Amino acid sequence: MEFLTNEKLTIVGAAGMIGSNMAQTALMMRLTPEICLYDPFAPALEGVWEELRHCAFEGVNITWTSDIREALTGAKYVVSSGGAARKAGMTREDLLKGNAEIAAQLGKDIRAYCPDVKHVVVVFNPADITGLVTLIHSGIEPSRISTLAALDSTRLRSELAKYFGISPDEVRNCRTYGGHGEQMAVFASTTLVAGRPLSELIGTEMPEADWHALQQRVIQGGKHIIDLRGRSSFQSPAYLSIRMIAAAMGGEAFGYPAGVYVHNDEFDHILMAMESEITADGVRYKNVQGTPEEHATLTESYRHLCTLRDEVIGMGIVPPVAEWSSLNPHLK
Repeated sequence: MEFLTNEKLTIVGAAGMIGSNMAQTALMMRLTPEICLYDPFAPALEGVWEELRHCAFEGVNITWTSDIREALTGAKYVVSSGGAARKAGMTREDLLKGNAEIAAQLGKDIRAYCPDVKHVVVVFNPADITGLVTLIHSGIEPSRISTLAALDSTRLRSELAKYFGISPDEVRNCRTYGGHGEQMAVFASTTLVAGRPLSELIGTEMPEADWHALQQRVIQGGKHIIDLRGRSSFQSPAYLSIRMIAAAMGGEAFGYPAGVYVHNDEFDHILMAMESEITADGVRYKNVQGTPEEHATLTESYRHLCTLRDEVIGMGIVPPVAEWSSLNPHLK
């Protein structure tokens, strides 16, 4: 089986559960024979490398390093889960300061060692803000970076399938937009359930109270995994983020929203989940379609992200918005 590309893919945070699963997924999907594993924790990283070699994948060159220069030099694709994991009792926003600092360093390292990278996917939370911070410090075009946001939409798909007792394949076009956090905007108007619009089922075959409860289960989906497994999600974010990189390599289209940099008349200097398309030419967002009520929730989610962005500015991790172009000339 041929590879999608022969160009180097670097997995940042590869010693962790998300990172090691990303590496295995990329190898199983035959994305590229050139995969570099990076993590500052060398013993665990070497263990991941050894295990992947024990899988006996054919035709691949798996390398590992705890030297970020070596890891990123020559990389055309980067996926990073290299932040602190969410623990029981924490929200994604609780990780803000430490992970924003990690994101700033990631951006600086991209600028220094792989400024011609084709696509970067940022996974670690709060992903909207860590992706934005990485973008600002990296100096790359906004179209070359995206963040994992699809997990909320896939959780919506799963919850609806469970509620109606049908296969998840019968639930189509699930969409959540805005922030990947407690204030995400969960849409109903886009979704089809067994070929029928979800918005027509709410209030008839699905009481309003049940819909609101289901929305909360989606919003708290990550917490539920922590409650069940004693640790944060790793299989689903690993798979979805590698699907995003595959699309950026010119592979199969990615069918869910991605976090993307947005600067228009409505949403200003922010990175958030939008209807989007990832191709070999980069990531592009489209206008979100929904009811006035849904759009109001999206606006509230955007405002929450602006508050987090401004907190990071206040910490000195990134400069004020008006000065972003001094670090990244693509951000006007």
